[in-house]
Amino acid sequence: MPSDSRPAVIALMGPTASGKSALALEWAQRRGGEIVSVDSALVYRGLEIGAAKPTAEERASVPHHLLDLRDPWQVYSAAEFAVDARRALDDIAARGRLPILAGGTGLYFRALLQGLSPMPEADAGLRAELAAQAHAEGWSALHAELARIDPQAAQRIRAGDAQRIQRALEVYRLSGKPISQWQRESTNQRLPYRVLKLVLAPRERAQLHARIERRFDAMLAADFLDELRALRALPQMQALERPLDQPAVRAVGYRQAWEHLDGVTDADEFRDRAIFATRQLAKRQLTWLRGELDAPWFDPQQDREGLERALARFV
Repeated sequence: MPSDSRPAVIALMGPTASGKSALALEWAQRRGGEIVSVDSALVYRGLEIGAAKPTAEERASVPHHLLDLRDPWQVYSAAEFAVDARRALDDIAARGRLPILAGGTGLYFRALLQGLSPMPEADAGLRAELAAQAHAEGWSALHAELARIDPQAAQRIRAGDAQRIQRALEVYRLSGKPISQWQRESTNQRLPYRVLKLVLAPRERAQLHARIERRFDAMLAADFLDELRALRALPQMQALERPLDQPAVRAVGYRQAWEHLDGVTDADEFRDRAIFATRQLAKRQLTWLRGELDAPWFDPQQDREGLERALARFV
């Protein structure tokens, strides 16, 4: 038995399409667990097929938490996730159940397990000002501005990551202090849980790419484009001046589908762009996961015995 008496939490981490959700569901069914989603797309209502949200049958067989928290025209932050996830962990543990964190959003994992700095709160007026500047100059120009004031943050944030560029510039303009400095000064309290972090990733990148392609084709066959047509038809979405700036629409696959329905691409180019974007997402996720030095890696297909031993030793 572990000497640490804190309640146990399993954290299944990994790139998109690596098999996290399937293993989380299996372990939760066998071990009396409940799943806490760590996915920035699954928090949005209406993002079902394209976000690979758990089915109604899966949710009926195992309780899932932190799904459908916001409408797609709303924003949800990593700080909000940390609060909501902590509450979910506490509730699950209080029921004597095993919490299983499962997802691929690294910022959400970091916010929960390591904590975020007490930065200035969001300012709607300033965000609108930054969005207008981006509309006029492009997000690449704002990324260049970030590189001048905070090279460390600019190196970490992609030039196309509008949400994080906007937040970094917002923090600087509100406080006069770079966001990277705020992050270094974080004072996080220890999470009162034992956490077993496991990374699920196929050993061969080609296997992951094949899984991504098969899954996207399955989404198309399941009427992903009809799902997006319904999303676009919502009055609240039609009222947005720049819907592609919404975090929900920036989810991988959704932006490419939106542009396709706008007539920017034909069917073949849309498919190619969406699969490429998903591969790029997986690449970024793998890069982040390599920094999780206390998380052993397993191929979910070839290392099942090792995964089962890790689970048995921990719980």
